[in-house]
Amino acid sequence: MGTWDSGNFDNDTAADHLARVIGRLVDEVVAAMAGDPVGIEPDEYGGVVVPCNVELLTVLARAGYGAGALPGRAVVEEWRRRYVAVWERTIDGLEPTPEYRAERRAILDRTFDGLAEVAAEEAD
Repeated sequence: MGTWDSGNFDNDTAADHLARVIGRLVDEVVAAMAGDPVGIEPDEYGGVVVPCNVELLTVLARAGYGAGALPGRAVVEEWRRRYVAVWERTIDGLEPTPEYRAERRAILDRTFDGLAEVAAEEAD
């Protein structure tokens, strides 16, 4: 095992583990986006997990982890387009309050924007 510093991710085993975690997060989003749109409706597992994974990827990248493992900005923007289209088409069927609907949409926008920004920074 190669160790290059004293941090939690500063050795080969930890770096491999982190790469697997990031890969799993990305793979789950990719699978959800490629699947039946019903799977990413707001009350479905994918509809809940996709924004969670997007935010986790953003947090990891902003902490300095995930370089080279994140999707490109165009991919993230396509995820956002697809996810938000399904969300907009189905959220009213769950009868949210207008306040919840507006707050949740703003959070979704910030979530996808955050990963798109990090992906763009990685590309530079």
